Amino acid sequence: MNARRRLVRAALALVLAAAAAAPTLVQAQSSATGAAAPAESRLGSGDLVRIVVFQNPDLTLETRITEAGVVSYPLLGQVRLGGLTVTAAEKLIAEGLRNGNFVKNPQVTLVLLQVRGSQVSVLGQVNRPGRYPIEIADTRLTDMLANAGGVAASGADTVVVVGQRNGQPTRVEVDLPTLFAPGGRDRDLVLANGDTLWVDRQPLVYIYGEVQRPGALRLERNMTVMQALAAGGGLTLRGTEKGIRVHRKAPDGKVQVVQPTMDDKMQEGDVVFVRESLF
Repeated sequence: MNARRRLVRAALALVLAAAAAAPTLVQAQSSATGAAAPAESRLGSGDLVRIVVFQNPDLTLETRITEAGVVSYPLLGQVRLGGLTVTAAEKLIAEGLRNGNFVKNPQVTLVLLQVRGSQVSVLGQVNRPGRYPIEIADTRLTDMLANAGGVAASGADTVVVVGQRNGQPTRVEVDLPTLFAPGGRDRDLVLANGDTLWVDRQPLVYIYGEVQRPGALRLERNMTVMQALAAGGGLTLRGTEKGIRVHRKAPDGKVQVVQPTMDDKMQEGDVVFVRESLF
């Protein structure tokens, strides 16, 4: 009997301990969720919004924010919403209705229907070029490229971002593959209103002469002369490695003729010519 009582007491103690720990676990999860909440974007000129006040249908308004950043709201007149987050705009309208004794306890909901105030242009070799809205404050380069359908097959690995920061013009070249390397998140730029993304065409090299498939080739990273020849199908029976020449543009614009080794690195715009063997 004593042994059974001890077992019951031990089980009861475990249940009480678990119940005491449960609120702490819930609080920890809530804190973690709150810390991960994304930042809100800010309203801008041209944004289309709908404002609703609970149980006050006469105060429902669908309007576009003017170039001055204001809307004309019933009972309150001109209200400046430009530059505010959605939460701050709701609070501002609610305070105006409450302080003016128009609504005793207003519950205001603002819905952003169309973003026009904060947009980014994505141009060049992407699948869907165009202007895209910044819908959250932490929108990054990779997010906007995803909106544009990603880089097209003819696109380069580098994206140029131009815009303004702190009133000064900026231009940043971003190497896309490095964004997915360890620590690449820090190089994934946070975009701002008015930024323009440009994806250039892929760099090319050219090969002709005694090769199986002459023509233009995509210049891969660290591509060697041997790899370029392999991409061109290799030499024909009449071709010779000793007859390989690379025509390369020098910094002064003049074309130089180089006799490379098979391990030499190719450069953008190189033209590889394979001569016919004399024997």
